[in-house]
Amino acid sequence: MTDISSIASQGKPRSTIGLAIWVFLLLLLTALLIGLGTWQVKRLHWKLDLIARVDSRVHAAAIPAPGPAQWADITAENSEYKHVQASGIFLNDKEVQVYASTVLGAGYWVLTPLKQADGTTIIVNRGFVPTDKRNPTTRPAGQIGSETAVTGLLRINEPQGTLLRSNVPADERWYSRDVTAIAAARGLQNVAPYFIDADDTKNPGDLPVGGLTQITFHNSHLVYAITWYGLAAMTFGMAVFLIYFERRRPKTSR
Repeated sequence: MTDISSIASQGKPRSTIGLAIWVFLLLLLTALLIGLGTWQVKRLHWKLDLIARVDSRVHAAAIPAPGPAQWADITAENSEYKHVQASGIFLNDKEVQVYASTVLGAGYWVLTPLKQADGTTIIVNRGFVPTDKRNPTTRPAGQIGSETAVTGLLRINEPQGTLLRSNVPADERWYSRDVTAIAAARGLQNVAPYFIDADDTKNPGDLPVGGLTQITFHNSHLVYAITWYGLAAMTFGMAVFLIYFERRRPKTSR
């Protein structure tokens, strides 16, 4: 296969058409790489804006959790990680445990429906419990039966399961916080299409452990942009080199 170095090293002259084709392909590749770099710059600005918006939501004063009139308009972009509060009575008999891997080790998220005074229900991720505390009977102190208030972060529904494992409600195997499936499995009505990650307010008996929400955003867009622009500079340099080398080549007479 012919490459740039072999073309440049040949002593015989090449046709103008052949040279033009090589230069055109290199310039086309340069334009494509510049486009990719520019796209990454746009993604960088989008990601920085997202991080700023989420940071402002997390540290803002808590507001009432969205009610039914707002449910249809809730999206990850406009609502996730809002600092919210709600009050009601936990339906402890309808609790669900979702497999979790946290800084405290492997165990389960405890998701409990919170029945509000207006008849609506919000699923609350009350926090983490280790594997040996999955059964509610092993942590009776934390099963709050009276009206209580919850403060935390609004999270968007996680349907079906994870990439590798699907939820199996019939077998009580849950791998994602799918509020729609949880509501169906527990026979709940008027359930909010989101859940609340409870903050680190201590529960009786110290379980579940709340406040473990991990807010991280992978942001390598600047590195990608520099890479694409660097490659664009290299391919453009190749095109310039071909043109320069051809002009410097001694012309042979027939």
